[in-house]
Amino acid sequence: MAEPMRIRATLQGDVADVRILMRHPMETGQRKDAKGQVIPLHFIQNVVVSHNGKTVFDAQWSQAVSRDPFLGLRIKGAKAGDKIMVTWTDNKGDKRSDEATVAPPS
Repeated sequence: MAEPMRIRATLQGDVADVRILMRHPMETGQRKDAKGQVIPLHFIQNVVVSHNGKTVFDAQWSQAVSRDPFLGLRIKGAKAGDKIMVTWTDNKGDKRSDEATVAPPS
């Protein structure tokens, strides 16, 4: 199982500023290991972000995204205490879901 995502959601008016760091190797299938063997493809294919159960972001990625990808987005109509759920699925069938709560303005 992959490491937990780091998700921060802070409120700015009625907009949640969401920042997500996903731990994943994101192998392109073009690099070689120390023995000269090609490292097989291993990358996140799908990322879904939901706000209180409603999908607000759905993306299809490829091997062109860097290792440990960072994603930032803004969600209108958010309130302190709302739930943000992030789920990714990779090309090997691995899946990770994590949740954060929108923090009130500081």
